[in-house]
Amino acid sequence: MQETKIDLSKYQNHLGRKHQMIRLIWGIVWAVCSSWLPRSMGSGWKRFLLRLFGAKMGKNSNVYSSAKIYYPANLIMGDNTCLASDVDCYNVALIILEDNVTVSQGSYLCTASHDIEDPMHPLITAPIVLKNQSWIGARAFVGMGVTIGEGAVVGATASVYKDVEPWTVVGGNPAKFIKKRVLKE
Repeated sequence: MQETKIDLSKYQNHLGRKHQMIRLIWGIVWAVCSSWLPRSMGSGWKRFLLRLFGAKMGKNSNVYSSAKIYYPANLIMGDNTCLASDVDCYNVALIILEDNVTVSQGSYLCTASHDIEDPMHPLITAPIVLKNQSWIGARAFVGMGVTIGEGAVVGATASVYKDVEPWTVVGGNPAKFIKKRVLKE
């Protein structure tokens, strides 16, 4: 087997200075104008700030003050959606929460990684889509390119690297099917 040397001394961030400046300004605005508010207080104000930076926010969408949004312009939240306390929304690529979606506390939505087959490890990205009525449990990880199906539940602390079928419950690392989700009448 041939041994290849990895030398990251020439690695470059290809997102550009404009992107970095927007993120810097966004971070300051969120910290000064919102992060100090108690939990879900000031939802309308936070929606306004997110929209100001390009996010598309549905009615009654709620972002808790301790949630981290990497790049608001890559966030679409439908009606009655929630990013709870300490959610880390690393949306280098688009993250879409359709209607009635909950992302519970401490979860990590990650749209980016690095190409491990390229010695320069360039950034790679893919969107995340959380379909209507899906729920991401506390401290779960959802990786790039994943779609969580309508009504699906990702159990607490699960790690999801592949699409989740509609109306199923998954858990574990890596996440595996646990059961069908059936709502009581």
